Amino acid sequence: MAALEFRKSSFSTGDRECVEVSTNVPGIVAIRDSKDPDGRILRFTPAAWGAFQAVLAEEG
Repeated sequence: MAALEFRKSSFSTGDRECVEVSTNVPGIVAIRDSKDPDGRILRFTPAAWGAFQAVLAEEG
C-alpha cells in the first residue's frame, strides 16, 4: 500500500484546530489531527467523505 501523503488546510494556523487530509491512495480518504500527526487516522470511502462534506456545507 502506498504511503499516505497528507496536506494541511490553508485555514490551519498554530492556534486553531484543523485536520489534514490524504487522497493519494485510491479508494481511501484519510483524515488526521494536524496537531497530532502521529495519532490516529480516520479512513473513509470517497463517497462517505463526500456525504460528510455535503452535510457540512448545508450547516455552513
